This record gives sequence, C-alpha cells and structure tokens, in this order.
Amino acid sequence: MPFVGVLPERRHIFRPEPRREVAVSDAAAWRLNPGHRHVYDKLRLALDAGLTAAPCGVAPTDVGLDAADTVFVKPITNLAGMGLDARALPAGEVPAEPGSFWCQRLEGAHTSTDCLVEDGEVRWFAHTRGSDEKDAARPIYWEVGAAVPEVEPWIADWVRRNLTGYSGICNIELIGGRPIEAHLRGSNGFFDFYGPAFIPAWVALADGEPFTPPPPIPGGFVISVFGGIELEDADFRAAEDAGVDLKPDPSTPGRSAILRSADRDTGFALYRRLTGHPAPDARDPG
Repeated sequence: MPFVGVLPERRHIFRPEPRREVAVSDAAAWRLNPGHRHVYDKLRLALDAGLTAAPCGVAPTDVGLDAADTVFVKPITNLAGMGLDARALPAGEVPAEPGSFWCQRLEGAHTSTDCLVEDGEVRWFAHTRGSDEKDAARPIYWEVGAAVPEVEPWIADWVRRNLTGYSGICNIELIGGRPIEAHLRGSNGFFDFYGPAFIPAWVALADGEPFTPPPPIPGGFVISVFGGIELEDADFRAAEDAGVDLKPDPSTPGRSAILRSADRDTGFALYRRLTGHPAPDARDPG
C-alpha cells in the first residue's frame, strides 16, 4: 500500500513504499492511528508539559496571568495546517472562541524533531532548528541536521508516555524546549536532507520488519521566500546551475517559494537574488 497524503511533486522521495498505509499528512495520520489521536490535542499537550493554558472562555486573568501578559491563541486541534488561526494576544483580550485555547507565550529556539519510534521507544532523532529571523512568526529558514541534544531526553520521555505500541514516525515542535504541537507524521519538507537510508528504515518500522537506525542526517537548509515574488525562467535556471531546488509554493499564504540547499551560502545567495533582501544571519551547523 502507498504512503498516504504525498503531494505529487514530492512523490519521488517516498521510495520504497510500505506494504501498509502509512500517513504523510496529518489528516491521514489521524485517520490511520485511532489509538494515538490524542497527540493532536494541543491543549492536552500544553497541560501535560506543565504550561499555563486553558480553553478560550476561561479568562487567563482568572488563573493568575496579568491582563497585559502575552498569550498564544490557537485551535485545540487543526489538521488543515497546524499553525492556522494562531496568534499572540494580550491575556485581557482573549476571545471566547469555540474550539480554541490560549497558552502562555513561549520564547527561545524553535525546533522541529522527527523521531523514528519502535513500539513507543525513540530509536532515531533528526533535529531541525528555525532561524531567529521571522516573517509573521514563521522562521525564514530551517537548519536541517542541527545539533540540539538537550531536547532529546524530554522528547524520549514524552514518546514513551504517549505512543505506547506505536511504531513509525512522529514529529514534535518545541519553543525553548517546551512543546507547541505534535504530529504522527514527519517534517516532509526536510526529508531531502535525511540521506538515502531514512525512507527504507521508516518503511521497515511501519511494516514490522527488522529495523536498523539510519546514520546521522547529512543536513542542509530550507529557506522560505515570503512576499509576492514573481518567479521567472531565469530564476529557475540560476537555481538549477547553483544546485538549489527552487519550488513555487501556491498553497501557503504569504509564501511564494521554497529553496532547498545543501550549502548555506549558495542557498542564501539565491534568496538575495529573489527578494533583494540581505540574507538573514545563519548559524554555523552544529
């Protein structure tokens, strides 16, 4: 059976295919994993981590926050783009919005970690770190293969408590080492930089075959081109000549294209060409 939820332009990455249905999108993951759907409840995730949070309708000021404190408001569950309708508000202005919750605002590095899990135990980590530079709270670039070992004990414990009996892939996003959302799928846009052993290892887990963890990932950079950029044929030729994968992004509001580059400087040189903006300061990998 095929991977479920793969975009046509990304189909070439997902080889070999598993024998059973394996989710690539959140909607497919929710449908195919009825015993572990609770991970998509972001309010439950926040409370489990000891964060101050409650459904909208419970005033933040009633649980000790000051009206001027900033909180984050977002849907409790959202499978159609987990960040949709999320925004920061003063605690005194949180609306009584059905289906949403508020949570204390987190600060620090934004990380996204894919885990290969065998019967509720993490067997392999792939970390990606978001840039400090943001566009509407979205990192301008992601450093794939970043070294953030400090988050691994917390993630391993969370997986052990929440994914008993689960084998496959999961993803958890953290800000400052504290969770904002979890998924029963991986960060599909980063798979280009995970190396050739990754997909076969994931398929072996999903199919219950003998599993060998892949080696550490080669890494690279995924750069978002925000704004109304009109891509021209010359841009695609320049990207191809530089070895950068340039893909239009018609589905993400406010983002015109995505750049994937194994080399930092090469990727940001194309970013400058497309936007006319100085490249954001990139950290040295590791």
